Amino acid sequence: MKNADKLKDAMRPGRVYRRQDLGGLTTAVDRDLKTLAESGAVKKLGYGLYYRPRNNSFGDTPPKERELVRAFLKTDDFLLTSDNYFTQLGLGLTQLYNDHVVYNHKRSGKFLLGGQHFNFRLMPAYPKKLSKEFLLVDLLNNLRRLPDNSELVLQNIKKRAKEFDRESVSKNLLDYGKPAAREVLREVFYA
Repeated sequence: MKNADKLKDAMRPGRVYRRQDLGGLTTAVDRDLKTLAESGAVKKLGYGLYYRPRNNSFGDTPPKERELVRAFLKTDDFLLTSDNYFTQLGLGLTQLYNDHVVYNHKRSGKFLLGGQHFNFRLMPAYPKKLSKEFLLVDLLNNLRRLPDNSELVLQNIKKRAKEFDRESVSKNLLDYGKPAAREVLREVFYA
């Protein structure tokens, strides 16, 4: 069996790998990865990332966003979100966004991974998973940079405040809220 075939067999379908993680599987990792990429058995995603595609009835499936970010950051300690989630709150936001937002402790900047745009933001703290209340706090933290009508959004937050768990909003605000978000929600919930 050729070294490239051994490398391919060692790579699980649907998994994203860093080049440096594959070094112990073959003596000529760059040559073997190039051979596999040329044959289509492996996809090069950029920044030293490679993907062993999983096949379904429609062809090769793309890697999952979480898998891409995990391999890129070399950790599971991040929160994958999107500004598009803000529209799901029903507070008057109408814009659609093409990139994912990744809160993490390691990288900052915009990167193209596997044909998808990721905006990595260094954050001191973030929850393990998304909640409606965290998204409300995060929306207020980011409202100034969004192109939507911020006054309309603030009015809608005041009208729909009862739809959010007050205790959870308070906890998220304490843990992740910036001063402007704290001021707005103090007015909404405690005025």
